Amino acid sequence: MFAPPPQITCIDCGGRCFLLTAPREDGYWEAGDAVAYRCEDCLDRWDLVLEDSDIESDGRADW
Repeated sequence: MFAPPPQITCIDCGGRCFLLTAPREDGYWEAGDAVAYRCEDCLDRWDLVLEDSDIESDGRADW
């Protein structure tokens, strides 16, 4: 099982974006799941789709 990172860097302003999306009811994340982040500085929202390539061979997110 893997989870998206709780924080990413905003592409627009360089601020910190925090994960808004909770895992599915079963508690797992899978490729194809959509996740949303919100930047604390510029308030931009980022919607990303998890892909197989985001998962390293050890099952962790490759971000």
